[in-house]
Amino acid sequence: MHAVTIVEGELCWNEHPDPTPGPGEVVVAVTAAGINGADMLQRKGFYPAPPGSPSDIPGLEFSGTVHALGAGAERFAVGDRVMAICGGGGQAEQVVVPESALVPVPDGIDLVHAGGFPEVFSTAQDALITQAHLTTGDRVLISGGAGGVGTAAVQLARAAGAYVVATVRNEAFHGEVRSLGADEVILPDQIGDFGPYDVSLELVGAPGVEAVLPHLATGARIVVIGVGAGAKAEVNLLALMGARATIGGSTLRARSVEEKAAVARLVEGFSLALLAERAIHVPVADTFPMAEATAGYERFAAGGKLGKIILVNS
Repeated sequence: MHAVTIVEGELCWNEHPDPTPGPGEVVVAVTAAGINGADMLQRKGFYPAPPGSPSDIPGLEFSGTVHALGAGAERFAVGDRVMAICGGGGQAEQVVVPESALVPVPDGIDLVHAGGFPEVFSTAQDALITQAHLTTGDRVLISGGAGGVGTAAVQLARAAGAYVVATVRNEAFHGEVRSLGADEVILPDQIGDFGPYDVSLELVGAPGVEAVLPHLATGARIVVIGVGAGAKAEVNLLALMGARATIGGSTLRARSVEEKAAVARLVEGFSLALLAERAIHVPVADTFPMAEATAGYERFAAGGKLGKIILVNS
């Protein structure tokens, strides 16, 4: 098979041995794979793959069809349409993953869009529902509402019955983010006008945490899942204490097989059901042939996009 391969910081379309499934594993013929911020960091050498995942093949999410089954893998059959998050290796013609990581692609959902679903919706659901315990009537602030995780979070928060305030720097995207379910779409310097917030999903980093601290409701929950704008914040502990608030963080990539399986089952019960009902969708900003991954990464890095950049095998 061929795969997007990191060679001294550059992306090449190199040949690799076809993967073989071990016990409980499945080989998937990849149709599409989304690009995520972690892929950009891995390319630069700042985010190494976890043990058991290829160190030189990026890709944390993919969609495709089941190609081969290992011993004991019985839930899916060859030819089934599936998608999953993985520790790496998704940007290839084939990928091997534990069967427990896979979720079915609902009928009528094309595999290109499905390739951009697993990472962002799993991340958003885990952060909002599992970590922050978002519930009906909560006022939630989502920073960076036009990105992949941001657009997923806006839709899931709306589906959970929250009042959704999303920050988006590019005013050209305000209307589109509002159409995804945001009640208010604002510039980052306006967050003080729309609080207090019960939940703050921080996708940008330290400046967002500092900015939201004075505008928290009693019992507020801050969950940090992105630090692109900085990883070190000055926290006013008096503001945190006064609101009886908590700050937490979350990542998915380094979790164990069992933990990722648990996330997949929760996603099946909530986000996947919404996708099947067409209550949510994956906004796709652009697609590129997987063999031309460099162009896709450049488009991702350029910013100014709404939703996902997807690499597609021909």
